[in-house]
Amino acid sequence: MFKQFGFLCVSIVAIAGCNPVSSVDTPVNTASTAQQESYPAMAVPLQPNALAENNIAELTQLLSGDKVKAADRAQIYLDRGRSYDSMGLRDLARMDYFKSLEINPRQADVYNLLGMYYTQIGKFDTAYQAFDSTIELDPSNLSAVFNRAVAQYYGKRPDLALEDMRTYYESNPSDPFSALWLYIIESELDKNAALTRLKSTYENKTDQWEWKLVGIILNEVSEEDVSNYIVNSTANNTVMAQKFTEAYFYLGKNYMANGDIKRALCVYKLALSLNVFNFSEHSYALLELDRISDKFKSASKNGKQDKFVYR
Repeated sequence: MFKQFGFLCVSIVAIAGCNPVSSVDTPVNTASTAQQESYPAMAVPLQPNALAENNIAELTQLLSGDKVKAADRAQIYLDRGRSYDSMGLRDLARMDYFKSLEINPRQADVYNLLGMYYTQIGKFDTAYQAFDSTIELDPSNLSAVFNRAVAQYYGKRPDLALEDMRTYYESNPSDPFSALWLYIIESELDKNAALTRLKSTYENKTDQWEWKLVGIILNEVSEEDVSNYIVNSTANNTVMAQKFTEAYFYLGKNYMANGDIKRALCVYKLALSLNVFNFSEHSYALLELDRISDKFKSASKNGKQDKFVYR
């Protein structure tokens, strides 16, 4: 069960299991304590992956040899970069991706990875260029179209973001993530139209568990139901951490849309706390926190802290 998160989590977030903040002088409520102890155990934050560490060591040793063919060396740099990425060592990963491209510049997937990296650190123009390179080399690469849409959303290009996300959505309307992101992007331009589209899509949902996250937005599924589903259907801690990372992020987006900044801050931090570095929701949660921080600083500078509203 998660610990207290100070003044930011002033009330319980059902899916996160955040404890309510209480004063040290407040008498212990045994009924409340019993209720808290009944919460299901949550995922344990992922720890450094020994397999990835060994893989990095082996690949580094291979790169030290002088008889490795150029094509193999490009692949080794790519593989080591992916291992760095899985451990959250993004700058080291970026350096290896560039080294791989120096040897073989016609790798669409590597540009896609770089585009995601630049999105995560807020360098959106460079991210667009990387995704454009992916699509130029591989016009069928819809992953780059999706990622470019997200980059344009965070880069405040909503019209272009919507165009890309519609392209991705139309290629796979049964994908819950395309439905979620189409709603997130479209709602900034026309919330009623976005909600109508999401309801229509939800009626044809598949058995993928992520549709429950869509159900939260539509008030068809409760946060507690999602939390219980993840815990009760997932025995593997790694998979549980991955699912909660996704749930925390999209729950945070829903809180933000409803103006509940305190709870959004709480669940975004929870998304980061599980250390699922190779899931984009982990990095996007950090982007969201940065956006909130920038807005708050701007409001504070203008003396409008009490009227701070996120948009």
